[in-house]
Amino acid sequence: MEKFFNIAGPCFPDEHYMVPALERLPGIVRIVERRCYFVLHAARQSGKTTALMALVEEINRKGEMNALYFTVETVQRFTDPKDGIPKIVESMRNAVLRHPLFKDLVRDPDSEIPVLRPPPPGLDVKTLLAMMSEHSKKPLVVFFDEVDCLSDDTLVTFLRQLRDGYVTRKVSPFPASIALVGMRDIRDYKARIRSDGQTLGDASPFNIITEDLTLGNFTENDVVRLYSQHTEATGQVFEPEAIACAWQLTRGQPWLVNALARECVLKIHDGRYDEPVTAEDILTAKETIIRARGTHVDSLMERLKEPRVRNVVEPVILGKDSYLSEFDDDYRYVLDLGLLRENEYRALVPGNPMYGEIMLRYLSDSEQKRFYNDYRTPFWLKPDGSLDMPALMAEFQRFWRENSGADREVYGYNEATPHLVMMGYLQRVVNGGGRIAREMALGSKRLDLCVEFGKFRYAVELKMKRNFSPTESPAQLVGYLDHLKLPEGWMAIFDDDASKSWDEKIYTRDETVAGKTIHFIGL
Repeated sequence: MEKFFNIAGPCFPDEHYMVPALERLPGIVRIVERRCYFVLHAARQSGKTTALMALVEEINRKGEMNALYFTVETVQRFTDPKDGIPKIVESMRNAVLRHPLFKDLVRDPDSEIPVLRPPPPGLDVKTLLAMMSEHSKKPLVVFFDEVDCLSDDTLVTFLRQLRDGYVTRKVSPFPASIALVGMRDIRDYKARIRSDGQTLGDASPFNIITEDLTLGNFTENDVVRLYSQHTEATGQVFEPEAIACAWQLTRGQPWLVNALARECVLKIHDGRYDEPVTAEDILTAKETIIRARGTHVDSLMERLKEPRVRNVVEPVILGKDSYLSEFDDDYRYVLDLGLLRENEYRALVPGNPMYGEIMLRYLSDSEQKRFYNDYRTPFWLKPDGSLDMPALMAEFQRFWRENSGADREVYGYNEATPHLVMMGYLQRVVNGGGRIAREMALGSKRLDLCVEFGKFRYAVELKMKRNFSPTESPAQLVGYLDHLKLPEGWMAIFDDDASKSWDEKIYTRDETVAGKTIHFIGL
């Protein structure tokens, strides 16, 4: 079977190109062998299940312990433990009865081993784990995947049963090591329980957790290694610029890394291996993936509607200072989801440029459709194929003056509305043959856009008037222009002061700063 880049479900070494899973979790085998209970969390589709299956295989291969994998994803609808716990047991039992280790764990009059089929009335998670541990003969290791799907009292009861078994495991059979696996870390489990007004008291199951691990993204070298596997198998080369582009766009997010390669190999090159994959192919694949709105992208966009996500993401869009602490539950939650990350200056930025673009294009999509209906004739195109930026900005000023008072709420991102409207407008323009690169960071007090159209590039900075400094703001744009090697740029300044007239807010003026021409656009 020819290997391929996988974007659906766990990866298997004989079927898929993949980075060895256990390399991404150094030391985890030792944690299991020390008989620890621990949490493993990572963002969606980052390789958790692949890593767990590899870990189960490695533990069982060594032969000193027995390891099992369960998922409780199907139990997420059951908030009442009277319904939820039996569903967890049913899921576990079905998996156990398919496992060779427990194939004889059935009704047997001559056996002293408790029965699983049919299950005893009232069988709970603790009892089932005890039965499995007794039958295992070797120390038992259990991995519970998708634990953060459990909700309310079902989660509390599940964790209590694990703790009850843990504290008596020296006198009664119980797993030597248990891992709770999901997208969120242990802190968020606690936050969810607290938010419901519940308490676990002094006997908190969290005090048995000795490690809180995370599974990071691929490194740049991992991306090189992954793409090289395809080259070795088929002869098709990923040009160095293509690999660098994929790394820059994804920052190693595993699903995105695989999705870009798959799109290039199977769709753009149609399975023909005689042509190299170029950086332009990667950029084309990026656009296709964003527009296709697959499951991964849709899941990301749905998160943006959550109030606790909006509380953290909106200040990043605006570049404003946030008073959220890095210890705040919402702050950590958004990091755990992979939507945002901390850069080298400890500022929040999108998890990767593709996520940043997906977030902003999704939030500005309704505005883009509005402009599509209003402007079918591309008045902004000049004969040489460049954009008529003065005309574009003048038309936006007219639109903003006439429409900014309308109710334009976008999933509650009210303060970011001006930025989102402007981006919807510009996205409508470049859809005919260009792209927009977006740079945003918490505390930057601005949002930088690089509009690319054909061979031309245009730098646009969006700011709120209250964050505008006559000296600092132009200097920031000049720095961006230097980075892009451009002689001029546009600074759109939104003024939300209701006491001012539109004649005061709407203006255009040009200034030369440090040898660069800056076009100030008042809005």
